[in-house]
Amino acid sequence: MKKLVLSLALLAFALTGYSQGFSIGPKIGLSQTKLDLKSDDFKNGDSKFGYHVGVFARINLGGLYLQPEVLYTQTQGQFTFNPADQPIKEYDADFNRLDIPVMVGLKMFNFLRLQAGPVASINVNSEIKNAGETVSDADYEKATIGYQAGLGVDIGNLIVDAKYESSLDKITGNVMGFNTDQRVNQWILSVGFRLF
Repeated sequence: MKKLVLSLALLAFALTGYSQGFSIGPKIGLSQTKLDLKSDDFKNGDSKFGYHVGVFARINLGGLYLQPEVLYTQTQGQFTFNPADQPIKEYDADFNRLDIPVMVGLKMFNFLRLQAGPVASINVNSEIKNAGETVSDADYEKATIGYQAGLGVDIGNLIVDAKYESSLDKITGNVMGFNTDQRVNQWILSVGFRLF
């Protein structure tokens, strides 16, 4: 799956060289992440902030566009563990990923954009901590697929994207030996600059 995702990303970037209207540039942003654990032994915690940095390309196709991105993403989540006859413990999850979203969008009024598309996430390093110490490495999937949807605004060479992301796959089915269906949901705000 990792080879397929990387091949699609490279193909999308290669297409920019054959397109009449394209742009490329750096992109950075913040996200607010909430873990969704579906299990009686776990309770979802507070939202946490994360960041991402990378590059984007945009291929203009008349009123439509294709916008592939490659982003290093660091997100966090929080949850409590409360199995029967055991004290409640709070845990923090750290996720370091390589995200490859491919947005398909519609331009409106020459500055506003409506966009949606798939995102492939490749796990770089993820761990669970209690009181700052790593207590368990859950069986995280090497790669997952999700989706993003949102709005964008173009102001000169500056692009601003506001998107919602959710997982279509569970990122792990096992945390500390307990079965769960753990997914990441997040709000994303990004700023990019078109170099050309």
